[in-house]
Amino acid sequence: MDWDKLVQLIVNGLTLGGVYALVALGFSMVYGILKLLNLAHGDVVMVGAFIGWGVLGWLGGAQDPAVAVWLLITLMVLAAMVGCGFIGVAIERFAYRPLRRAPRIAPLISALGVSFFIQNSVLLLFGANFRSYESFDLVDVGIGISWGPLNVWILRVVVFVSALAMMLGLWLLVTRTKLGKAMRATAFDREAAAMMGIDVDRVIVRTFFIGSALAGAAGVLIGLVFGSINHFMGFGYGLKGFTAAVVGGIGSIPGAMLGGLLIGLAEALSVGYIEDVTGRIADLTGGRFPRLGSQFSDLVVFLILIGFMLLRPQGILGKREVKKV
Repeated sequence: MDWDKLVQLIVNGLTLGGVYALVALGFSMVYGILKLLNLAHGDVVMVGAFIGWGVLGWLGGAQDPAVAVWLLITLMVLAAMVGCGFIGVAIERFAYRPLRRAPRIAPLISALGVSFFIQNSVLLLFGANFRSYESFDLVDVGIGISWGPLNVWILRVVVFVSALAMMLGLWLLVTRTKLGKAMRATAFDREAAAMMGIDVDRVIVRTFFIGSALAGAAGVLIGLVFGSINHFMGFGYGLKGFTAAVVGGIGSIPGAMLGGLLIGLAEALSVGYIEDVTGRIADLTGGRFPRLGSQFSDLVVFLILIGFMLLRPQGILGKREVKKV
């Protein structure tokens, strides 16, 4: 086994998994509060990426930034978090709140409509061309950690550490603050929480703000790692984030973190080994078995989703819902 390659793939998987975990947290928070799948969440990720790209251009671009690089990245992330947070609040107010007592299919259709609206609005504003973050100009590709088989670009370290810090911050907010206690009470029983004096509407709005802010940060981190963004990127990352939430246990914050890391590792390892393994099989079978490229890594991820839906639908850390008769 090529251990150098394995170590590098694990690093790549953890970086990607941290981003997926941020996206999955938004799904889990909204589902925990409203028992609703926010199908527009992936497009909020995309909007965050475009906000970060706009801040990058406004501050001089990657080649000649007007501020220090660390401050530039911080401002990009903060702007995306604030902008996407308010977009999340608007989505809750106009697309979900009027349908809160409607049959479950109604808010799902509304969420799908919001997704198309956001995606096509960005397409009309910015066009279909890919936009570049110019990450290689922003941070020299040679700057990073090199130790034995481990070679990590500094931006991957920044992305993983940032994602980990935001996940830890959310965990502390939910478990140690008054708002977190209100969120947990609302998720457990919305009517009982309202009778105990909790402003349920305010809690739901803040949940949408926090979840969407994390999605905005994820969008910027995606742009920094992969270098380019477009109006359609939210669909793929939304599906991956949803998969991570299901694998970890949708509605569970630790589950979303764990699921994101596992899906990131699965995707990175499949990207690294599918082509090698299928190539060897093709050689052994005289070409009768097709050589599969790394693009089939998505197949591996969604097979994992199907497997969990069939065998353990509550996820790794989720609890089976008890239905009252």
